[in-house]
Amino acid sequence: MSDTLITIIRKHTLKNALDFGKASAGSVVGKVLAEFPDCKKDMRSTMQKINEIVNEINKMDKDKIESELKNYSFAEKPQKEKKGFEVPNAIAGKVITRFPPEPSGYPHIGHAKAAFLDYEIAKQHNGIFILRFDDTNPEKESQEFVEALKKGLEWLGIKWDKESYTSDNIELIYSHCTGLIARGNAYICTCPQEKISDLRTKMQECECRTQDVKTHEALWEAMLKGKHKQGYAILRFKGDLRSLNTVMRDPTLARIITTKHYRQGTKYKVWPGYDLAVVVMDALEGITHPARTKEYELRDELYYALCDALGFKRPTLVEFSRLEIKNAPISKRLLKPLVEEGKVGGWNDPRLPTLEGMQRRGLLPAAIRTFVLSFGLSKVESEPTIDRLLVENKKLLDPVSKHYFFVPDPIELSTWHKSEVSYKIRGEERNTKIKGALFIPKSDFKSLTKDEVFALKDLAFAKFDGKKLVEVKQNEIPAKKIQWVSAADNLKCEVLVPRDLLDENGNYNEKSLEKIDGYCETACANIKEGEIIQFERFGFCRLDKKEKNNLVFVYSC
Repeated sequence: MSDTLITIIRKHTLKNALDFGKASAGSVVGKVLAEFPDCKKDMRSTMQKINEIVNEINKMDKDKIESELKNYSFAEKPQKEKKGFEVPNAIAGKVITRFPPEPSGYPHIGHAKAAFLDYEIAKQHNGIFILRFDDTNPEKESQEFVEALKKGLEWLGIKWDKESYTSDNIELIYSHCTGLIARGNAYICTCPQEKISDLRTKMQECECRTQDVKTHEALWEAMLKGKHKQGYAILRFKGDLRSLNTVMRDPTLARIITTKHYRQGTKYKVWPGYDLAVVVMDALEGITHPARTKEYELRDELYYALCDALGFKRPTLVEFSRLEIKNAPISKRLLKPLVEEGKVGGWNDPRLPTLEGMQRRGLLPAAIRTFVLSFGLSKVESEPTIDRLLVENKKLLDPVSKHYFFVPDPIELSTWHKSEVSYKIRGEERNTKIKGALFIPKSDFKSLTKDEVFALKDLAFAKFDGKKLVEVKQNEIPAKKIQWVSAADNLKCEVLVPRDLLDENGNYNEKSLEKIDGYCETACANIKEGEIIQFERFGFCRLDKKEKNNLVFVYSC
């Protein structure tokens, strides 16, 4: 029986066992026949081998099955090529989109989804894509985050046609605020926040709302000149206090903030909120298709109401679902405490869904692009696991990554080999000195039965006689393959394996980062920091750093 057929049987048996808890010969045989039709010529031998492998794998635990299954790939059904995004009112050459992040944290995969959608819509229609920093909150923003966002987009391969900053246009926004006040569309409110909230709930107006325009204009000028303390007054839009949409109940347009701004310094004391700033900037930059997540759905009415009040043409709002990943915090509100409390090793921790964290984990920009765009412009909420992204990453790494030998959690065994041997990995010949001992994974050693014959990968067939490894000469290829590294010729290394950062209850998972110690072949000395390779029968890993007498890898997929 050919080695190819045995490999096909084994991979489908492993998958069947993982999917259903136990493998079934009846379920496996159909998959094998579909991939290797020639096995029909000797179905008796084929079924015998299937039953043999099914029995073996059904004795394995889930972790072992998952670990071995990573070494196999499965052909996928061809998918129809997508023609891009169907966007209303899109005219070729005239579409303008923008990605407007607030520079108040490090970019994450949620930013990647929004940025790629904005970028692809513009590119699809031969339009213009603008990177706009929505920097109107001095208390949270910094140049550090501006640079991190730009660096992240560049790593993703996203190129913007124009870069802008909302804070550079504050005086223009002020002028529009003055116009709103003059036309009776906005007013200055000096009520305490508790009173404002209470009246909004009761759908009632405060005394500030009914004051004359000149009073509001004077208060506005005083605010701009810094005559009032932070929290004293706010500019509110005169919406509809009876509206069932609470967003329309006289929302805040601007507020006093005296904190020094990272870009504008202390030049301005009044800062517009998102609702006002985004409408003015979209109009200023001629945005035709502003895109934002479904969570802003209730604010669409306010967006268009402000467009009308300011005399702007209504653009076509494009909405999509917010990206959520199971057991992975994405919002800055959840990520920041993990970093500040030292539960993760910084914003580039490989467990985090930040762009820096994913880059350190060995996730490729192309895989991230495919993953985030696969959701399209759908507003349907979903919470995929990180595995869906890892599958895309593995597809890209599999044909290009170099292969190396690595033994995790090693146990040393004496062997008959006491000389230099040659072996091939993907056609590349390697040499190593064996002075009577090998390292193999402890888990593999524990799974061996007395006199069981197995393959030391690309070296020889062997069995353990109770004292040492003994070479076995036979024609039939053993089903079990075990990874090895010379005990006399190796490099010490460790692999950091990221797990789900949160448990099923949304709490921090104390076991979210596992460290696996082991040995790798000496050829690994040639791996460059940042390079992603495949450790045979283990998985794809990125070399994180080279320490004295130790290589540190991060497991990718």
